[in-house]
Amino acid sequence: MRMLPEREAPAADPDYTGFIHNVNKSTGIDLSQYKEAQMKRRLTTLRTKNGYHSFSDFFAAMLKDKQLFYEFLDRMTINVSEFWRNPNRWEVLRDHILPELQGSGKRLKLWSAACSTGEEPYTLAMILSDKKILSQSGILATDIDDGALSKAQNGLYLERSLKDVPKGVAARYFTPEGHIFKVSEDLKKHIDFRKQNLLLDKFDTGFDLIICRNVMIYFTEEAKDKLYHKFSASLRPGGYLFVGSTEQIFTPSKYGFESTETFFYRKK
Repeated sequence: MRMLPEREAPAADPDYTGFIHNVNKSTGIDLSQYKEAQMKRRLTTLRTKNGYHSFSDFFAAMLKDKQLFYEFLDRMTINVSEFWRNPNRWEVLRDHILPELQGSGKRLKLWSAACSTGEEPYTLAMILSDKKILSQSGILATDIDDGALSKAQNGLYLERSLKDVPKGVAARYFTPEGHIFKVSEDLKKHIDFRKQNLLLDKFDTGFDLIICRNVMIYFTEEAKDKLYHKFSASLRPGGYLFVGSTEQIFTPSKYGFESTETFFYRKK
């Protein structure tokens, strides 16, 4: 029987691996925890767009140019978000998950992890406000990107971001200013925006709900495993993890979770 030669693994690119090392050393951001093919392609596009022929030159320029560094962070963290993304999942949260969590009778502790430019925590705040429990809740919203957090705190959005917001809800919580829509100050004051590196930083505990959607798909399997364990440890028993529509956890029991509604996992 004729044996086929084994396929060799692609050779490492020392220019890119050096870039990963330098970024990690200077910022604490570990790009090796992200899927390499996707991340390298995304950053190569950014590098060539800015006129740099190597990642070593690109990194040196990032250290000198704050705007270029922010552009790198923005590309790395994939800041694509919108209000009420996958509306039926938010309806499940509103109609089934929150009433169960309210049953404890105490102040709700909620966290939007990797909140990007703020659409997710503001959506949560709107739902809580409509249920008359926003003032009895605390919302933490974190992201690694200073630029994204600044946009979230400003609360100014283009109309296309509001396409899934129910009309009545949009009228209550946004003020149009030309082509820009400004989020209600009352929502803003109930959200604590902070910078955080999910892979490195310690998490607070005792959360009733953690929302982390459309982020895990960019991490390696090892990084996902680490994060699911950290999220589980941060939830109180009976608390929920709410993930994105492409991020089903296939062995939730490994992390002390049980699957309830689709894309909702309750800590046992």
